[in-house]
Amino acid sequence: MNAKATLRRTNRSDIQPRRMDFTFDPDLPRYWFGNDQFKTLLLTALSCTFPEGERFFVRSVRYYQKNITDPDLRERVKGFIGQEAHHGNEHEHFNAFMESKGVPTRKVHDYVHEGMKWIAKKFSPERQLAKTCALEHFTAMLAELMLEEPEFLEGMDERMLPLWLWHAVEESEHKAVAFDVYRDQVDNYWVRTSEMALTTVEFIGFTIFHYIQLREDMDDKRDLRSVLNGVNWLLGKPGWLRRLGRSYLAYYKPGFHPEKKDSRAARERALKKLAEMLDRPELAADAA
Repeated sequence: MNAKATLRRTNRSDIQPRRMDFTFDPDLPRYWFGNDQFKTLLLTALSCTFPEGERFFVRSVRYYQKNITDPDLRERVKGFIGQEAHHGNEHEHFNAFMESKGVPTRKVHDYVHEGMKWIAKKFSPERQLAKTCALEHFTAMLAELMLEEPEFLEGMDERMLPLWLWHAVEESEHKAVAFDVYRDQVDNYWVRTSEMALTTVEFIGFTIFHYIQLREDMDDKRDLRSVLNGVNWLLGKPGWLRRLGRSYLAYYKPGFHPEKKDSRAARERALKKLAEMLDRPELAADAA
């Protein structure tokens, strides 16, 4: 993978978009995560939801943007929107790359697109923003797992690793923005927590469904051993998802706030690693 990172301040906050322009080596194997079918397709299924999902996040926050009076929050919202826009674009490129490898990512993308249109019609702006907060909490938990537990990404092809590290850093950086907009503009505990409960069921169910969608039209056999090992990897030993239980449940506390967990040191380590891997020293300087 190659990437040319462009670092240019776009707002007066610490949340700055990094335009990466990733390209993917055609020689990368289809199963680039430890030559493992389950792990590769699990992350690919998530990636298929990112372009449309992150545009939904932007729309739900932008709806309230004009009503925000706090100047600091207004600047952080600009950073959030910029980062999410780049995430959608980069994952579109990645998804197209996986399509070229025989993984039907477009089918999942189109399904998610229709789903987001339905939510926009049926859900109130308050519920849409609450859903964004819930999904941002999921992405922050997974991002910080990647940043804090290097073993989670063990076996991933190093040519693919920068995409996931970069995305994880920025998800961690802006993890509180949608939540702060919600608290500033809506601040309804019932709506926030009930939407998290609903979104949890949807997140788990649709991730499984999108995995199945990818497998349906592929030209190789399902690796059942990989699936069983993958379920154990998530829920048994080491049980990465199981380890997130406390962080997940914290969301339901009345006094919850994403920034109560300080992950700056993990982000700085990841940016320094990215700088070395991509020969982009400005990324390490950005971590200072």
